[in-house]
Amino acid sequence: MTVTIPATKPARPFFSSGPCAKPPVYDLTKLATESLGRSHRAKIGKTRLAYCIDLMRELLGLPDTHRIGIVPGSDTGAFEMAMWTMLGAREVTALAWESFGEGWVTDAVKQLKLDATVMRADYGQLPDLDKVDWSNDVLFTWNGTTSGVRVPDAEWIPADREGLSFADATSAVFAYDIDWTKIDVATFSWQKVLGGEGGHGVLILGPRAVERLENFTPDRPLPKVFRLVSKGKLAEGIFKGETINTPSMLAVEDAIFALEWAKSEGGLKGLQARCTANANALDKIVAERDWLGHLAVDKGTRSKTSVCLTVEGADADFIKKFAAILEKEDAAYDIAGYRDAPAGLRIWCGATVNVEDIEALGPWLDYAYASVKATVAA
Repeated sequence: MTVTIPATKPARPFFSSGPCAKPPVYDLTKLATESLGRSHRAKIGKTRLAYCIDLMRELLGLPDTHRIGIVPGSDTGAFEMAMWTMLGAREVTALAWESFGEGWVTDAVKQLKLDATVMRADYGQLPDLDKVDWSNDVLFTWNGTTSGVRVPDAEWIPADREGLSFADATSAVFAYDIDWTKIDVATFSWQKVLGGEGGHGVLILGPRAVERLENFTPDRPLPKVFRLVSKGKLAEGIFKGETINTPSMLAVEDAIFALEWAKSEGGLKGLQARCTANANALDKIVAERDWLGHLAVDKGTRSKTSVCLTVEGADADFIKKFAAILEKEDAAYDIAGYRDAPAGLRIWCGATVNVEDIEALGPWLDYAYASVKATVAA
């Protein structure tokens, strides 16, 4: 293979799977700053936090039955908050097909000491969702950021389930249709499909989750940042912008910018269309190269956001050199696969990426592959 430097680079080579590319029109000077340097409990702070919550509700099409609040610790903090406060009322099933799902298994089994049923699948695969026992509370990752595998939809979740559904939905919200009637708990962070900043999580609670919180007291100490109940009732203020601890109002304003951009792009459908176009463009690149493949073979459960690719003959050292070449050339940043995943590439195709940048990436993948192969052969 001839090593030829491509003539055109992606204009925005930001393909990291988290934190992800900022919105294409992003400009730090365009952020509203009136809330900065003010108390988040002042009228202006509470107003902006509530506005951020309202924008998320509007864009997600979240029904009035579900609360949505801003909490500490990114998606991880939000999901652990839900686990620590609600698990233990009934048996638990934890699904794991990538590293973050394994993290929830560790939390449930080793930290919370629950006798959980664990259903695993290898990277690139899903466990048999039809065998999930919904008399249990069920923990799952909607879109496996480190494996490129997602659940196909919410059809496998029964409407008459006895247990609660806990969905780690980061990398999924704003990219797919989610049937909120099937979701009791969902979490995500702004740093994924919205291209926002890290450090803050978003917690969504359906009515069955609220009922659990108000009627179940876990037999474990809860740190302040996990406490969602006061005097036996849900702390409703959390879901109106009265955060548990001090948020970064700069990060909130950054998220508001992204949400307002999303509205200008056609809202949820517009964001989904951008994700689909990007994933299709990358799929075309893969199909045209016999040395590239998808880690998730089944297209029906393949991520449209965090797309994980296999590279023929590549080990971890090969991928490290491959990614370093592209970063040095400012052609693609942060596309090496996750450290716990099989050696390969991971290319973010979320809504904040422009499809023309995905299309421009193809020749650069060829260049990096040929360059590393040449050094191996030398």
